[in-house]
Amino acid sequence: MKRTILFLIFPLLLILNACGSSSSKENEKLRAEVIAVHDEVMPKMGQLQSLQRKAIEKAEEMQAQEPVDSSAVEEYKALAYDLNIAYEAMFDWMHQYEPEDGEMSEEELKKYLDGQMVLITEVNQDVKAALAKADELLK
Repeated sequence: MKRTILFLIFPLLLILNACGSSSSKENEKLRAEVIAVHDEVMPKMGQLQSLQRKAIEKAEEMQAQEPVDSSAVEEYKALAYDLNIAYEAMFDWMHQYEPEDGEMSEEELKKYLDGQMVLITEVNQDVKAALAKADELLK
C-alpha cells in the first residue's frame, strides 16, 4: 500500500515540478526580451544628448538672427525637449527596473515582466522617434 502511494505521489511531484520549470523558463525568456529591447537603444543615449545640444545651439543661433523665425526657433526647442524626454525616460526606466526576482511568484514575475516590456517598448519608440525627428531637422 505504501509503495502504491509512493508510486502515485512521485509522478505527481515530477509533473508539478516540470510545470514550474516551464513557467520559470518562460519568465527567463521574457526577461531576456525586455533587456534586448533596452539594449537596442541604450547605446544611443550619447547621441540623444549630442543632438539635444545641437538643437539648442541651432535655436539660439536662429534667435540671434534678424528677423527672428519664431516658429523655427520653437521647432528646435521642441526637438531639444523631445530628445531630453527620451533620454530621461530611459534612465527613469532603468532606475525602477528590478533585475532580481525577489519574493515574487512565477505568476507575479510574469505580470511584472509583461509590464516592464510595455514600459521599455515605449521608451524604445520614444528614443527612435526623437532620433528620427532630429535627423530630419538637423540635416
